[in-house]
Amino acid sequence: MSAGHEHRPDEPRFDGRRGRWVGASVPRREDPRLLTGRGRFVDDIALPGMLHAGFVRATVAHAHVTDVDLSATREVPGVVAAFDGADLALGDIVAILDRPPEEFTPTAMPVLAKGKVRFVGEPIALVVASDPYAVEDGIEAARVSYDVLDAVVSSASALAPGAAVVHEEAPDNVLLDVSMFDTPGVDEAFAEAAGDDAERSSTRRGCVVEVTTRSGRQNALPLETRGAVASWDARDDQLLVQTCTQVPHQVRTVLARSLGIPERTVRVTVPDMGGGFGQKCVVGREEIAVAAAARRLDRPVKWIEDRREALTAGFLAREQEYRTRAAFDADGHITALDVDVVCDMGAYSCYPFTAGIEPLMASAEMPSVYRVPAYRVRGRAITSTKAPTAPYRGVSRPQYVMAIERVMEKAARALGMDPVEVRRRNVITAFPYTGINGVTYDPGTYRESLDLAEATIREEGWFEARERGDRHLGIGFCCFSERTGYGSEAFAKRKMTVVPGFDISEIRMDTTGSVVVTSGTMNHGQSHETTFAQIVADRLGLDPEQVKLRQGDTERISYGWGTFASRSVTIGGSAVALASERLGELLCRIAAHLLETRPENVALDGDGGVVQLDDPSRTRSGAEPDPSPKRLSFADIADVAHLRAHLLPKDVDPTLTATASFDVPGDGTFSNATHAAVVEADPGTGQVRILRYVCVEDCGVVIHPQVVDGQCRGGIAQGIAGALFEEVTYDDQGEPSAASFIDYLVPTATEIPDVSIAHLETPCAFTANGAKGAGEGGTIGAPAAVLNAVNDALRHTGVELDTTPIHPGTVLDALEGTS
Repeated sequence: MSAGHEHRPDEPRFDGRRGRWVGASVPRREDPRLLTGRGRFVDDIALPGMLHAGFVRATVAHAHVTDVDLSATREVPGVVAAFDGADLALGDIVAILDRPPEEFTPTAMPVLAKGKVRFVGEPIALVVASDPYAVEDGIEAARVSYDVLDAVVSSASALAPGAAVVHEEAPDNVLLDVSMFDTPGVDEAFAEAAGDDAERSSTRRGCVVEVTTRSGRQNALPLETRGAVASWDARDDQLLVQTCTQVPHQVRTVLARSLGIPERTVRVTVPDMGGGFGQKCVVGREEIAVAAAARRLDRPVKWIEDRREALTAGFLAREQEYRTRAAFDADGHITALDVDVVCDMGAYSCYPFTAGIEPLMASAEMPSVYRVPAYRVRGRAITSTKAPTAPYRGVSRPQYVMAIERVMEKAARALGMDPVEVRRRNVITAFPYTGINGVTYDPGTYRESLDLAEATIREEGWFEARERGDRHLGIGFCCFSERTGYGSEAFAKRKMTVVPGFDISEIRMDTTGSVVVTSGTMNHGQSHETTFAQIVADRLGLDPEQVKLRQGDTERISYGWGTFASRSVTIGGSAVALASERLGELLCRIAAHLLETRPENVALDGDGGVVQLDDPSRTRSGAEPDPSPKRLSFADIADVAHLRAHLLPKDVDPTLTATASFDVPGDGTFSNATHAAVVEADPGTGQVRILRYVCVEDCGVVIHPQVVDGQCRGGIAQGIAGALFEEVTYDDQGEPSAASFIDYLVPTATEIPDVSIAHLETPCAFTANGAKGAGEGGTIGAPAAVLNAVNDALRHTGVELDTTPIHPGTVLDALEGTS
């Protein structure tokens, strides 16, 4: 299913080109290598004389470290060295917001714990040995003494009077406390919606709804855990770190600063990477410790995170609470929104985003796809004695979307209206639209996606099946937007001292007419090798097989911000497109000189060459005009540029290279979607089974439909995981519950339904290729759609659930209460 977008006079036009390749599901360039076992991941790297590393980790959640004894460790056969924080003397990792002290408190994350541990699994010492088995023996021989302190295991306990203090800099355990919006009219709207008893008897009134939504702590769970291989080359005076990261340049910067060495002496490269989902878009401490050990020992050192470490000590995400009040008028229009956001960010701020990333994003974007005339919000980041959090696919949007979507459901019930109709009356329909949050939303298909999703479910007869009442069926919807391609202006509004945004691309043509293009983005499963080649191929008139993409090497790419927040095609792909166009202009200029005509009289022919246009005014030596067009292939032009440079124009350098940068202006661009889920609750077990799932999405120009479908389906699977299965919990002492997949429930293929996907296309006017991001939408919409569907299945019980994951026991209790 697809639909066009009718252009309105007040919106900008996209003037990009859809060519032969963009929009086609061509075979993925990565597949032959990856599917035949020829991929190269960090753990595949083996260097001569390589050592192996592991970490002595904290066994308690909160304590002063009174002694670290590594003497027995150093005596273990095969152990080469053991270091604690004092031995390596590394600089701390500090992420900062440029905000006043009453709003933000920075905290330092030591590479190895110094004097205090703040979560179970925090690295205290590094053991280096000849093989992984000796590493484990050395870790077991280490002795750490603690003076145990009270654990802080929830936002409620963190904020309680007399709570243990996680960081002395933040005695109230609050790292960020910001009230970003308090617009006029909030209190008046609530007073009018509530009314009084006398008025209610004679006047139709609206309603005030309140909901507290909570989401469980999750692990992003990439298939490939974190890891690094570091080696010091004294001849080149360079530290090479091969690691699986989404942000290689940021790793280089922090690593150089921590070690106190010039950044030019550090090279970070990324081989194939088995997923990241945001967990790898921050800088970890383990990679820095391994690099320091390699430099100290002058031998290569490898560290590969095991799954227990990944589940308990890796960056986590998602634990948030939203207390939301909303006012509606009698016709179902929202008139005010008042929200209190509390995010448990764990023990430390992540670099470079800080602990503010979740509450700041939620506060700025909470109105979602709806017209909200009055808005008040307070956002807080709480520190606790748990593993620190990092961005995870969606970054607060699954949580604030769940909050606003539950508001829509509750308002519909209070007003006796259909939940879809309440959404329909509130979604943004006129673009560009500047919300009460000061964010400008570019054109999208908010109403159209809702209508199509509802029509699909209705036409398939699910509403009738639900009304028969012989099964516990429920239907849930979720409307949302996904801000993608955050540029520098958008990140600067958060007052980050490190401001991501732009991307740079360089393209080089060789003597055969093929090209190598670089990008500062980082592929970890999104098919960049294919989609970027499609963009280049259409801009230059090449076959994608003639395009080679280079990423993940700080020596080859001048600077890049990596891949996160659906920025790869929107920003990185735009830079690639612009660099390709500049190379095309250079090719045309050289060709015009060689053809003895004006530059405006030639053009790319779409087939790997430059053609001379028909120009009757052109003459050569007074002869009659030549009616037959002339053509030079890229190989012809490249041969001159590289091998016969004396034939080039005098003002053209002997190279076929072009560079371009791109930064999305203003507030970025917005993809949008509606998800619809049909579920059945089992009255015997409380299990929830998803019978039908429909996604109607609009990510602008679709570069590769099959890839976008895969992004949607993968994201929806992760969203369902958060709605029904995955959660990391802690006991009163801060011990994590999930140390293996026995305890951390991950859905399998049998729990994930088939997903029907319909694409609407509203080309983006602000990117060079008309595309918007597609990486996070599935994860954003699924939790709310599933939660709403489960509540619909329980509608006759009087029970409403507002917490994820939804446990079968909770569903069973609700059903049995009505039996």
